[in-house]
Amino acid sequence: MNRDPDCIFCKIVAGEVPSFKLFEDDATLAFMDINPANEGHALVIPKEHATDLYAVSDAVLARTAATAKKVAGALARTLAPDGLNLVQCNGPAAAQSVMHFHVHVLPRVKDDRLAMNWGLKLGDIDAIGRLAERIRVWI
Repeated sequence: MNRDPDCIFCKIVAGEVPSFKLFEDDATLAFMDINPANEGHALVIPKEHATDLYAVSDAVLARTAATAKKVAGALARTLAPDGLNLVQCNGPAAAQSVMHFHVHVLPRVKDDRLAMNWGLKLGDIDAIGRLAERIRVWI
């Protein structure tokens, strides 16, 4: 499997960096974002390193999309948000901060005023862990 030893997401896949895993199969991994834009903000990544949408294979893209759908359903059941965004960014100008293809699964609340290029602010790690436990039961 293709891996970048300097990539934080590759390190999460390898178990070198801890995460709040929601779901894992042979091709994908879903985990909580520790800089959440809204409560329940999750990330879905392929286990194989691909820098962006242009580099990811169609087969891996399909598997990543299927996992994103699964996580979105679990978030909907857990949080009952007013809406939900799937956000996928390519390149720094699109606010891609980790150069490993990934999809943000982002619950939305009416009038949350969340801009698409949100700033990073560290969330409450204990609260994120507890929420991850609640979401996992639906996956």
